[in-house]
Amino acid sequence: MGDPKRIRRKFDKPKTMWSKDRIESEHALKEKYGLKNLRELWQATTEVSRIRRNVRKVLSGASSEKEGKEISERLAKYSMVRQGASLDDLLGVTPETILERRLQSVAFKKGLGRTAKQSRQLITHGFISVNGRQVKSPGYMVTASEESKINYYKPIDLNFNKEAEQAPAPKAAEPKAKDAAAVTENKESA
Repeated sequence: MGDPKRIRRKFDKPKTMWSKDRIESEHALKEKYGLKNLRELWQATTEVSRIRRNVRKVLSGASSEKEGKEISERLAKYSMVRQGASLDDLLGVTPETILERRLQSVAFKKGLGRTAKQSRQLITHGFISVNGRQVKSPGYMVTASEESKINYYKPIDLNFNKEAEQAPAPKAAEPKAKDAAAVTENKESA
């Protein structure tokens, strides 16, 4: 009857829904990164606020230093901050930092698509791979180690190779009916 867990939104809506300045800045980011809708931007904003909230807990002493180190390592893994960054540097993470690490943005920067929207289309249609594995999610977060392994997807056709190995060698062309008749006439006259 379905999964019993409750599916929750991954984003928080802005507090001031109809602020003209906020709407204009969000639409500019949406066009720059080729996002489908503003929810994708709101997800990045929510992730930034969650990171900042956890860092503030560590700085205030409510959480352990180990948790702060884990946050720093995770952000360094996605190259959002440099390796060994301080907790104050983690407070400087912005939604643009997260949007830069999406597969859609990285594929566009590598030149796999002419525009950010075309990169998104190539990904959703299955033409982009990460480390030889087809990825169809434009929001896939690319790690620093995977960044150099993004390329066009080339599926391996195993049946094609087997048929080429098992195919019999082509026979010499048999003479056509006219040529066969001419050959028999030459034999009879001789």
